[in-house]
Amino acid sequence: MLDVFARRLRAYRKLKHWTQVELGKQVGVSVAVIGALERGTREPNEELLRSLCTVLTASEEELGIVRQQDGSLDFKSDSPSF
Repeated sequence: MLDVFARRLRAYRKLKHWTQVELGKQVGVSVAVIGALERGTREPNEELLRSLCTVLTASEEELGIVRQQDGSLDFKSDSPSF
């Protein structure tokens, strides 16, 4: 589930007072990609995630992402897992 990541990405972008277009330019992707990330319909790849963290001055954890021991990404969810 990308719900936490999507909300936090939008919140960090708004803290910078950037539009989706401006954030996209900062990280080298289209506004469509930023929109999909913020809607939770797309996961960032490693390169995009690094760029987002850098330009937003946020850690993976702050964006709602936990890196597993094997290096894979796990996206936090609002709903408890059973």
